[in-house]
Amino acid sequence: MSATTDRQLPAGAPPAARNTILVAAGAVAVAGTMLMYGMLAMWFKFRDAAPLRVAKNGKMIRDWLPADIAIPEVATNTLMITMVVTCVMAQWAVYSAKRNDASHAGLALVVTSMLGVALINGQAAVYMQMGIGILDGPYQTMFYAVTGTMLFLLVTGLAFSLTTMFRVYAGRVRDYQVVSAHALYWYFLATTFLAMWFVVYVQK
Repeated sequence: MSATTDRQLPAGAPPAARNTILVAAGAVAVAGTMLMYGMLAMWFKFRDAAPLRVAKNGKMIRDWLPADIAIPEVATNTLMITMVVTCVMAQWAVYSAKRNDASHAGLALVVTSMLGVALINGQAAVYMQMGIGILDGPYQTMFYAVTGTMLFLLVTGLAFSLTTMFRVYAGRVRDYQVVSAHALYWYFLATTFLAMWFVVYVQK
């Protein structure tokens, strides 16, 4: 009996943890990045095809942004700053979840959700301040197409934040892969928003 016991093979290594939610978040991030950067490429194409006109300083510029449309720079810059703060809060949630600190992880997710609401409200405020119609011209149509797509992605980020927050408060804080996937998704939103902010709101 002892000889048989000595010949037994050692137990195998435990199966690796499945990171399904991280892989899914990464796949969605890649698809969303391709979508947004493709739309920004179309933005450049339309802008480069616009006719030339004389600016107030006497220089020739592309007649892409109508002269009577003003970009509210304070509101758009505030949106970019808010995106950075949102990523910090999402990473704080990951830091707390890995240490089984449900109170701070939940607080971080609550703040992230509130910032998500603020981002959506801020983009709506930009629309109201600009006061343009979607069918007023090619610039207006492309503007709403690009920023509207980004707004939809922000809504999905808010939904992800709320779902993750409810999971943490329901006692699932040890499942920190969901919190990590949530942070990854907000990093994707921030980098995509940065590109859109620079192309649409800064370069115009």
